[in-house]
Parts: sequence; structure tokens; C-alpha cells
Amino acid sequence: MKLEIEGRVALVVGASRGIGFAIAQALNAEGAKVAMAARGIDDLKSAAGSIGRGASSHAADVTDPAAAQALVDDVERQWGTIDILVCNVGSGTSVQPGKETAAEWSRVMGINLFATTNTIEAARPLMSRGDGDRAIVCVSSICGLAALGAPVTYSAAKAALNATVRGLARPLALEGIRINAVAPGNILSADGTWARKIAENEPAVDEMLARDVPLRRLGKPEEVADIVAFLASPRAAFITGTVIVADGGQLRA
Repeated sequence: MKLEIEGRVALVVGASRGIGFAIAQALNAEGAKVAMAARGIDDLKSAAGSIGRGASSHAADVTDPAAAQALVDDVERQWGTIDILVCNVGSGTSVQPGKETAAEWSRVMGINLFATTNTIEAARPLMSRGDGDRAIVCVSSICGLAALGAPVTYSAAKAALNATVRGLARPLALEGIRINAVAPGNILSADGTWARKIAENEPAVDEMLARDVPLRRLGKPEEVADIVAFLASPRAAFITGTVIVADGGQLRA
């Protein structure tokens, strides 16, 4: 299926590794120009360089609203517009349930919610100038949909992100912008949490998969990226305000 995004400009935030990098690759493979953003410039330049033509790197910490605006301005100067915005900033690292502090709530919300809302706020005026069917896709988590033993701060932030996507769908539709989210389950990437857990205790991971995941395996970043690319494309033109789960059946919906 051709996604009809050739020549479109996509800003992917959190693009230097894992799911974000796979998303940048998928969009570029479909012919989009991809502005890749992350905090670490060295990893970012390496990632953009591996994609090659049609990819650019932009260092930014979008937990800061001013930095998010500067990022959007930089992309506009280089590529002229933003047709697709992918918000992939996030981290599940936090304290154990019951150990939360005000400072930890603020930190985790900043990474997992405000980084996204800051970027949407910055990009919205530019995206709304387009000719319709601009798309925002946010990477959430199944932890925002059910109590799965993840840190409470992280789960709450992702639940708030899902609510944000649903709540913004109507006002953004009036500006020709669709917004959706993907909620992945357990995804294996080269330098991610599950790679570390496998290295530490692979039998325990196998046991968890057999117990909790009907498909009995971890997901791949490319599988999430394919969903994001579809949602960002005109092929998904009648879809907005939706959170799509990709978790191997773990939620038992």
C-alpha cells in the first residue's frame, strides 16, 4: 500500500533511537522529508546520517516550551512547513509505586506529557496553514490504559496523553489537522529496557511473555512505526482522536 506522503515534511521528536528512529526510517522510505529531533546531538546526527538523503537533525529538549518553539522555527526555515508531527518523547523510568514525590511527578510529566503538548502548541499554527489532512501522531503506552505494575507517575502521564489526544481531536479537525496515538506494549530495541532484561534474566522474560502476552513475543520498533506511518498518511484520513493498541494482546481487550 502506497501511503501517499511523498514530498511531505515530517518532524519526528525523540528520533535518535528505538521506536522514534524506526518511525523516521518508515516515513522516509515512503518519500517524506524527515526532520529528526532529540536531546543528544551526536546520536541524532548518526541516526540522520544513516537514513541519508531527505533527513535532517535538530537538537532540542522539548520539555522546555521555548525549545519546542525554536525547533519548529528551525524546521520551518529548513523545510518550509510541517505536514506530519510525531511526538515520541518518553521514559518509563521512575520510582516504585507509593514512593512518588512532587519533584518526581513534575519530572515524569515533563517528559511524558508536557514534551508532547509543548511541541503540539509550537507546531499547530504552522500546520494549520496547510491545505488540510495534516497529521499528529503521539506515541503513548498501554500503561496509560491499564494498571500493569508500571510506575504510577509514568502510567498517569500516558493516561493524560491519551486524554489529550482525544480532547484535541475536535478543535484540531477544524484546522485540517488529525491527531491520533499509538499505545505500544513491550517493544524490544537494541539498547532498550527489554534488551537489558533479556541479558539479565532471559527465562524470566520468556515466562512473562507466556503468562501475559497471547502472541508470546516482544514487539519490534518497526511494527509500531508502520502504524504511525499509516496514521500520518491520507490513507487514514477518516481516523482522528483514536488510541491504537499494539501489544500482542496483553491488554486482553
